Amino acid sequence: MSDGEHPSLRVEPLSVAVDQAVIDDLRERVRNARLPEAAPGEPWSHGTDRDWLTRMLGYWADEFDWRVAERELNRFSHYQAAVGDAEIHFVHERAGCGGGIPLILTHGWPSCFAELLPLVPLLTDPGGHGINGPAFDVVIPSLPGYGFSPRPEVAGGVTYRYVARLWHQLMRGLGYARYAAGGGDFGAGVATFMALDDPGPLIGLHLTNLELAPYTGPGSRPLSAAERRYLVQAGEWDAAERGYTAIQSTKPQTLGYALNDSPAGLAAWILEKWRSWSDCRGDPASRFSTDFLLTVVTLYWVTGTITSSMRDYFDNRRWQGEPRLGPEDVVRVPTAVALFPHTLVPEGEPPQEWAERLYDIRRWTLMPRGGHFAPAEEPGLVARDIAAFFAT
Repeated sequence: MSDGEHPSLRVEPLSVAVDQAVIDDLRERVRNARLPEAAPGEPWSHGTDRDWLTRMLGYWADEFDWRVAERELNRFSHYQAAVGDAEIHFVHERAGCGGGIPLILTHGWPSCFAELLPLVPLLTDPGGHGINGPAFDVVIPSLPGYGFSPRPEVAGGVTYRYVARLWHQLMRGLGYARYAAGGGDFGAGVATFMALDDPGPLIGLHLTNLELAPYTGPGSRPLSAAERRYLVQAGEWDAAERGYTAIQSTKPQTLGYALNDSPAGLAAWILEKWRSWSDCRGDPASRFSTDFLLTVVTLYWVTGTITSSMRDYFDNRRWQGEPRLGPEDVVRVPTAVALFPHTLVPEGEPPQEWAERLYDIRRWTLMPRGGHFAPAEEPGLVARDIAAFFAT
C-alpha cells in the first residue's frame, strides 16, 4: 500500500503553510507586548522570569524564521482525515525497509506533535542510527484541539477515553489490524485507555510517564513504603506546581481570552512548563534550541488552539472524574515504562509496584537523564527503549 492509499479512511495530504499576514501580526504583537514589572526575589520564583522572557520575545520578533521552521516540519509526511466525528491531523512515516511495526505515539500538554518528530528517523530506520531492533511505521496525531486538529463538540467531552476510540479508528482506517501505542502526559493516558477499552489490536504499550493513578481503594493491597513516599512527594509537588491544573480544569475559557490575545502571555504560560518539567537545571537552552521552543509556541499561536487544548483538563475532570479508575481497570496488554529523572516530580519517580497495580509491566527502565518532554530531550534514549521492548 503506497503513501496516501488507505483502505477505509479518506486521507488528504497536508502542508504546514501559514499566511504571511498571520506571521506579521504575530511579530507586531510581540514587539508591542506590555509586560508587568519584574517579580521580587529569585528569578523564576514567582513564575516566568521577566528578563528571560524579554530576551525570548526579542528573538521571536526579530530573528526567529517561521519559514525555516515550516520547511523543517514539512520534511515529514502530514495528513488529515475525518475520524469519527473529528478532523485529525497526523504525521505518518513508514519503515524504510517496509513491513515495520505500526506504532501510534501521542503528545501531551503543553506540547504538540513536534515534540515527537525527533523519534521518526530513529524508529523508521533504526539500523541507520545504530539502534538494534525492529523498524516501525510511525503515526503521530495531533490531539483534538491542538495544532491542526480542531476540537470537536461531542457529548461526553473530549476525554482520554474518547481520543482512545478515535486512535483505534485511525489505525484501523490506515489498514493496520495490529499495532502498538505509546506516549507521555495526556498521550500516556490515551494509550492506557486504548488498552483498557479495546485491547485486542494492541501489541504493546510504551509510556514515558505514568499519567493515570491506579485503583487503591477497598480490596487493593496495602501501599508499600516506597509507594507512600512517592505519594508524599507527589503531593508536595501538587501543592507547589498544580495551579495550572486547577484553573484549566475549572475555568479554561477565562484564561484563554488572555493567552489567545497575547503571544507574550502565551509564551510565558507554555515555556515556564518546558523549563520546569525538563531536565535543564533551570536553563532551557541546555536541552532545546530556541527555534524549537518557539516552533511549539508558534504552532499554538497560528492555529489559535491554546484554549481548546486546555479544555482537556476540564473535560477529563467533568466527564471522567480526572479520571478515577476502579478495581476492574487493569491493562492486560504488555507494557514498557521508561522513567526519566525529571518528569514532573524531581527525584520522585513512582516505584514499579505502583505501576504494576494498573499495568502488565514487562520492561521498566530508569533513564540516566531527561524529563517530561523526553522525545525532544533524549530521542535516542526513547527510541532505543522502544526498539528494545518491541524486539522481544
